[in-house]
Amino acid sequence: MYISGFSFVRNAVKFDYPVVESIKSILPICDEFVIAVGNSNDGTRQLIESINDNRIKIIDTIWDDSIREGGKVLAVETNKAYDAVNPKSDWAFYIQADEVVHEKYHDIIYDNLKSNLYEVNLDGFLFNYKHFYGSYDYVGESLRWYRNEIRIVKNNKNIYSYRDAQGFRKDNNKKLLVKKINAEIYHYGWVKHPKYQQAKQETFNKLWHDDNWVNKNVLKSEEFDYSNIDSLELFSDIHPKVMLDRIQNKNWQFEHNLSFRKYSPKERFKRFLEKLVGYRMGEYKNYILLK
Repeated sequence: MYISGFSFVRNAVKFDYPVVESIKSILPICDEFVIAVGNSNDGTRQLIESINDNRIKIIDTIWDDSIREGGKVLAVETNKAYDAVNPKSDWAFYIQADEVVHEKYHDIIYDNLKSNLYEVNLDGFLFNYKHFYGSYDYVGESLRWYRNEIRIVKNNKNIYSYRDAQGFRKDNNKKLLVKKINAEIYHYGWVKHPKYQQAKQETFNKLWHDDNWVNKNVLKSEEFDYSNIDSLELFSDIHPKVMLDRIQNKNWQFEHNLSFRKYSPKERFKRFLEKLVGYRMGEYKNYILLK
């Protein structure tokens, strides 16, 4: 069994992405790791090279900044990396530059891939998500956070990254047939110094919207205000080993009152319905879950 990891990144230093930790978090179960490094001006390529692992294959890309609809350029860059994985690869493990896999899941993931290697109707695997916010002590609790995403797919070139690279489709826009794996992706995209978070917001939104929208809707500030959040809960577990140095070197403070819940009327109704019937109304599911 041959497993390829793949990802994309640009300006990881400028926006303080934990891309090194991200790559290292799945390298133990990968035979290669392909990363599309976009045209950066901050030493991102050198950062990736510093990992110094011969399994890592860097492909240099140029982002098409004219694509400013729905984050499509992110899917384009994802596909560049996916298309470059070794043809003999059986599985392709996709991880974004702000996502990390805990080492406690390595054996679970590997065993699932091995036991399903010859499942003809299976396209990939669905992971649970834990979204950190503000600091490494809090995770998102409200319904705004997505619960699951596909992060492992077969090395099948009929499969492609979909919309803004959050999920995948195949053939003519068909949803993938997936199994759920008992493992979590730790998403750290909302945990960084407020200065870097603000810079990311002002730049990243340009991948979805034109300048007029960004100027009207993205607050200009020196630092991002983490306090404007609806609901958080305390993270009481242990972070992945690859994240420990970064966590120890955290140089900002964020505290949150856990009793604070700012649910909209719509969310309150959804929560009531889910508690009553066990169904989350309106949840986006970009996949077909196999039994």
